[in-house]
Amino acid sequence: MKKLIVLIALCLSCQVFSQTDEDVLKQIYKTALVDGKSYTWLETLSMDIGGRLSGSLNAERAVEWGKAELDSLGLDKVWLQPVMVPKWVRGAKEFAYIKAGSGETTNVNICALGGSVSTNPLGVTASVVEVKNFEELKALGEAGVKGKIVFYNRPMQADLINTFSAYGGCVDQRYMGAVEAAKYGAVGVIVRSMTLNIDNLPHAGSMTYEDLPVSKRIPSAAISTKDANLLSTMLKLDTSLQFYFKQNCKQLEDVKSYNVIGEITGSQFPNEYIIVGGHLDSWDLGDGSHDDGAGIVQSMEVLRLFKTLKIKPKHSIRVVMFMNEENGLRGATEYAKEAKAKGEKHVVSLESDAGGFTPRGFSFDCTEASFNKILGWKPLFEPYLIHYFIQGGAGADVRPLKTDTNITAGLRPDSQRYFDHHHAANDTFDAVNKRELELGAASMTALVYLFDTHGI
Repeated sequence: MKKLIVLIALCLSCQVFSQTDEDVLKQIYKTALVDGKSYTWLETLSMDIGGRLSGSLNAERAVEWGKAELDSLGLDKVWLQPVMVPKWVRGAKEFAYIKAGSGETTNVNICALGGSVSTNPLGVTASVVEVKNFEELKALGEAGVKGKIVFYNRPMQADLINTFSAYGGCVDQRYMGAVEAAKYGAVGVIVRSMTLNIDNLPHAGSMTYEDLPVSKRIPSAAISTKDANLLSTMLKLDTSLQFYFKQNCKQLEDVKSYNVIGEITGSQFPNEYIIVGGHLDSWDLGDGSHDDGAGIVQSMEVLRLFKTLKIKPKHSIRVVMFMNEENGLRGATEYAKEAKAKGEKHVVSLESDAGGFTPRGFSFDCTEASFNKILGWKPLFEPYLIHYFIQGGAGADVRPLKTDTNITAGLRPDSQRYFDHHHAANDTFDAVNKRELELGAASMTALVYLFDTHGI
């Protein structure tokens, strides 16, 4: 009789602890939505620290905050990984106006692009030539460009449903615009902001001079879409108008910063790593809440949910807060370099760097065999309205970790509103919906759980 009771008790115990994938995912989503911490974390990162441009005091404060929060989770390891990062400062607020042939001036909204040189102390005044692409610029040549300000006015393509494709289709004018314009003797560059919205907010972002000598470098600024439309219209009516802008930015010497890393050590494969992450730095105009505060707190929440739900992973799970994605990718480069030097095997690397909006699914850079296995998990996500599983690119910070056999991936939220806020002053905490942010964190946790449980 005693043996029978013991046997029944053992069977009941097995039933209690034998959970299906559906059961675990249900617990993950419930805990994230009812008892999540990502939104509270984001409030602190956004409201108490704010914009976190690499090399800034706020970036330093964010590193300290990130390490303290990971320490509080009781992870097996938490550490800082040193990395040298660029330090570009915006300086006093930029100022610009359009001056009509009549002498009347109209103020417009601009911001210096990251990495740009300043204007001279008095600013730059010149006539304007408008182009849509580098081919039009080349056709004008030195005769049409020298001594003028080049105005790049190619908008994002509105009929593309994937707004990241629309962004990719026109961001070259922001990044390479100064290099191309300088070839023909331009004295400055004004670039239409990378957003589908028509508003008064200029959007920052990085630009390059490549190997241009310092003496050939010209100031480069973004102009709001509403003011870009105004400038374009005024040019059609008055080709003699001039544009004035003044900016005070400066590139300083590199400074030391850090990636922030935390780990739960795997029970079966401690030397095989699944990482989740985002970039801790942001542009300085807003709070960096969507780009990429959301990705940071969602990644932190993955490890917190594992701890809270007492899920003991087979593989080592790391959260990595990468520094300097926005204007250098130094943190990602350093992390990958050190991982390679140590012979670390990163089997899956997942990044969230597309905003804190409603999650739709994931993109995967992987083999066909791995992708087919992942597709077998789609039914598990259907109750949570996650349906978008594609083979494609992953986040910029995990890309350096890609090998022929591993998987890099990116969370793919709905992108329709993302570029309303991207790199602009309205990328603030109030623009992030609590529930949408938590759903993203839960989706990442669910995917990491499935990778850890079933392998690749």
